Amino acid sequence: MNILVLGGSYFLGKHFVEMAGNEHCITVFNRGTQPLKLPQVREIVGDRHDIDALKSLCNEHFDAVVDFCAYEKHDIGSVFSNLSSDIKQYIFVSTCDVYERGLSKMLDENAPLEKRNFEGEAGNYITGKVLLEEELTVCAKKHNVAYTSIRPAFIYGPGNYAPRELMYFHWIKQAGQILHPVDATGEFQMVYVKDVAKAIMNVIGNYEAYDEAYNLAPLPMTTYETFARALEKIVPIPFEKVPVTLQMINEKQIPLPFPLTKEESNWYNGEKSLKLIGEYTNLSDGLKETYLSIK
Repeated sequence: MNILVLGGSYFLGKHFVEMAGNEHCITVFNRGTQPLKLPQVREIVGDRHDIDALKSLCNEHFDAVVDFCAYEKHDIGSVFSNLSSDIKQYIFVSTCDVYERGLSKMLDENAPLEKRNFEGEAGNYITGKVLLEEELTVCAKKHNVAYTSIRPAFIYGPGNYAPRELMYFHWIKQAGQILHPVDATGEFQMVYVKDVAKAIMNVIGNYEAYDEAYNLAPLPMTTYETFARALEKIVPIPFEKVPVTLQMINEKQIPLPFPLTKEESNWYNGEKSLKLIGEYTNLSDGLKETYLSIK
């Protein structure tokens, strides 16, 4: 199939393109800041907010669009408005963060989306993704195109640019220690990047995935304690767990990557996605492969 990828040169997008390029004809459209340079992939440099650049693709047929870089209202609508009308499926890489927060229950794909606006960069990110989820369904119905929304929890794995597992690997390599919040009650879900890429692969052209959403969120829940144990299992060098309390973290404004309290935590049901990936990669196995990928 002919697939248009918007974004696709970083982390999840790169893993997907490398995987999909072996089976499909892939056109990657992005700003070209980090070229993929894959022989089986066609790359076009352009900004999705440049309407003329988008319109340069309007005479081409694409069976599916996979959108990795839609963050703001109108990002999806402009694609529908300026590409060919014979697109069959639009796949939007969203996030589990679109769900209403603080419900204190396991959230499946039918849970209500967040309607509140939160401050800061994270708040803007959530608001943008929620607006785009709504935009996706409206535009897809208007243009008679099937849609699929992919909603991962915390993604980790080789090439991750977010300060998550890589932060810990750097602490271990540079200082031989990690900060360990001893009174943290937070719980979170970490999904391996290749599992998410595989899920996207398996919704393309899949009629059962048309007009559906999928949470990518493994169980059991991870805690700071189980995460530290996984690190101890896979890192070949010993390291110290330096105990810190939530009070110390707040007073010193120490940036840690995951929810610290139950009140900050959310729980997502990722069972539906098992039909796409078979099973989730074990956290220790995913962290080991990630650690070994660091040069």
